[in-house]
Amino acid sequence: MKQPDSKTAPTRRALLRGSLGAGALLATGLPTFAAPAGFDQWRDNFRARALAKGISDATWTRVMGRVEPDMSVFRQMQKQPEFHEQIWQYINRRVSDWRIINGREALKKHEPLFARIEQDFGVERGTLLALWGVESAYGDPLVQQNHIRPIFPALAALAWNEPRRRSYWETELLNALKIVDRGWGTPEEMRGSWAGAMGHTQWMPEVWLNVGMDYDKDGRVSPFGKPDDALGSSARYLLNRGKYHRGEHWGYEVRSTGGASSGSRTYAAWAGAGVTRADGKPFPQPNASAQMWVPVAGGPSFLLGPNFYSVKSYNPSMNYALAICHLGDRILGAPPFIQPFPGSERALTLAEVQELQTRLTKAGFDTGGTDGRVGNDTMKAVKDYQTKMGLLPADGYGGLKVLARLRQGG
Repeated sequence: MKQPDSKTAPTRRALLRGSLGAGALLATGLPTFAAPAGFDQWRDNFRARALAKGISDATWTRVMGRVEPDMSVFRQMQKQPEFHEQIWQYINRRVSDWRIINGREALKKHEPLFARIEQDFGVERGTLLALWGVESAYGDPLVQQNHIRPIFPALAALAWNEPRRRSYWETELLNALKIVDRGWGTPEEMRGSWAGAMGHTQWMPEVWLNVGMDYDKDGRVSPFGKPDDALGSSARYLLNRGKYHRGEHWGYEVRSTGGASSGSRTYAAWAGAGVTRADGKPFPQPNASAQMWVPVAGGPSFLLGPNFYSVKSYNPSMNYALAICHLGDRILGAPPFIQPFPGSERALTLAEVQELQTRLTKAGFDTGGTDGRVGNDTMKAVKDYQTKMGLLPADGYGGLKVLARLRQGG
């Protein structure tokens, strides 16, 4: 879920880049940060502010009485991994066989939940499945165990000693305290990214507090455990904050007989201007509106409806929104894009990714597992291998070229 994209408030993606899949990588090989003096005095001063905002003394003592700042958050803020992915690499890594296969399994397991969400909010099941898969690997407990931390020490460190965004972090710390005060969560279970994002769909405390809903009717709102609250509330977020349009698809890959045009038109008007769906099918809602987007010259073109931008409200990145929308379609049975991106490779199959990880691990490059799911550990292993072997660019992308070189025994 988006935070304002400005110098004073970090974007949601900037906040979460150190979250699932990155934590183990970032915790090594970097200089440590010793806690400067002054934290205890800040905590004492902040206590008065928290109590004035309605936090009970019992909650304050329970959560903050002995908390120590998690200073590793500053290392993670300063040393984010950079892989410089091209758009086709970005999409291939997220719209992977692993996510498609496991997304279909998740749908089978929770079909009544997705049907209920579609009835209540009108949000397509594919969109929510894709969000869930990208944000937390469908709530995978191993991911949760390996790459999360207690959020109160992290938020306390940021609220105390991150001067550019101190007001933001203080507010999120207060929001997290309110959650405990309401009995929705405990400090022990409130674990997440270094920035405080938690659960199946990576809620910041503000979203938990203000958008979260008790969708499973168990008496509290929680992004953990059963996915009902997390998925129902994320649909509510897309509807209320993202202005999701019930019953409309996010958009379509298209072909155009003319040059790309700007502005919003109805699908009927686009069709009249020579724009057709790439798969040859008709536009099912000719009176709905869409905008043209060509991410890369010579690559696929898209007509994007309001629901694409609803997904973008969750993360202010066009590439992220396209990956989510495409992954949702693929989970529900749609094919890959028809027009390839220039210079692109096809995505590796699940078996090929597992082979890549196995060969890298045997060569001494730790991928953090060989399950076919590509995270930052695997990307770092690929980048280190590329660097050692002189493969350019050393971009961390584990594709067909890297696999072919590994098969050669290099």
